[in-house]
Amino acid sequence: MNKLIPAVKVLVVDDQPLIVEELCEFLEDSGYRCVPCESSHHALQRFAEDAEIGLVLCDLHMPDMDGIQLVQAMQTLAGKQRAFEAIMLTGRADKQDVIKALRAGISDYYQKPVDLHELLEGIQRQEAALDERQKKLQLGHLNQKLQDLSDSINDLYQDLDKVRRAPVSSDDAAPSDAALPADVAPIFMQLSPRQLDVARLVGKGQTNYQIACELGITENTVKLYVSQVLRLTQMHNRTQLALALSPSAMARQRIPEH
Repeated sequence: MNKLIPAVKVLVVDDQPLIVEELCEFLEDSGYRCVPCESSHHALQRFAEDAEIGLVLCDLHMPDMDGIQLVQAMQTLAGKQRAFEAIMLTGRADKQDVIKALRAGISDYYQKPVDLHELLEGIQRQEAALDERQKKLQLGHLNQKLQDLSDSINDLYQDLDKVRRAPVSSDDAAPSDAALPADVAPIFMQLSPRQLDVARLVGKGQTNYQIACELGITENTVKLYVSQVLRLTQMHNRTQLALALSPSAMARQRIPEH
């Protein structure tokens, strides 16, 4: 019967190649995928390149960068977007080193020579802890997206309310500054004042962030407006919209006077 292969990879780091080989062979026989490294710098590089690495098994005493410094560097790389768990191996049972490692966020430690079956149980515990952390991280991302969507909908309702309350005048269809002429091309006449504002700023080459800052709305709201403008004007992308709003294009599209 084939064993289920865990989605998470184990990064095994030790400056002694024989130890790396032994640990990787044991863990792979136990169903894990391993990434072997014989230096901290190589380990840091592999961690940055491979997002599937979620468990780090490393020696404490290594040249150039010890295990604690390595894990701290990985924490900096991971930021708040990536979760991982670290287990430390040490050949010397120095109480201060252990305390320092635990304070640095290292989840567990084992003294060499390591009891491999005991280590396997520890890795399985950390794998379960990692799974819980990843679920909370994903839930946090989802909550943030829902909050952004709520803010965007709120902004849209406020804009609609302003339009409803605004007195009707012949100037309502005109843009908010002189960048667009009063005789707006017919293709833009169907846009609301706020949609026209967004279109004007896209025409100036501004990013969604810059537009959001200038209009006092969220980036997600800007994205919604840009999508609406492209749909209403039947344009395919921002570049096409910006070209249509260029002075030369506007001059060609102006409504002729009779």
